[in-house]
Amino acid sequence: MTFKYFSGFSLENEKELFEDYLVENDLTVSGFSYGAIKAFEYALTTKRRVDLLQLFSPAFFETKDEKFKRMQLMYYKKDEQAYCNTFLQNVSFPSKVNMKDYYKEATAQELEELLYYKWDEKDLEELLNKGTKIEVYLGQKDKIIDTTSAKEFFEKFATVYYIKEKGHILK
Repeated sequence: MTFKYFSGFSLENEKELFEDYLVENDLTVSGFSYGAIKAFEYALTTKRRVDLLQLFSPAFFETKDEKFKRMQLMYYKKDEQAYCNTFLQNVSFPSKVNMKDYYKEATAQELEELLYYKWDEKDLEELLNKGTKIEVYLGQKDKIIDTTSAKEFFEKFATVYYIKEKGHILK
């Protein structure tokens, strides 16, 4: 097995942004935002050994109501480019990183999946029982997710690093 990293929504090759935190080896799986969901699902279902799961700013919208989620999808479908431009600005805040360098076209289906994803406590427990250590990295100034709620949720299952003055990309 080789190191596995899963990219965020409408992004590719952004792994380099997390080099200060990444543990790259054959027994680690990592993911950013939407990619954190994919990394978690991979670690949960793979037959391969996973010692460490790193979740960077995991997509966590469980505290958002149905209206918020419908509005996000509506804005995306109305003008995908404008939605993604605003999204990329919010992802990079408060840093000056140009996220357009990492942009990749996404789909409404992917956006819907991340907005409606429900982190299952039983699945997190199952992963821990398999011997996988979970680390969650959150930026205090994140404009994408509610990091306070995410921190409270993940603390039961993971070592949570709450990084002051950093945003979604932990810069």
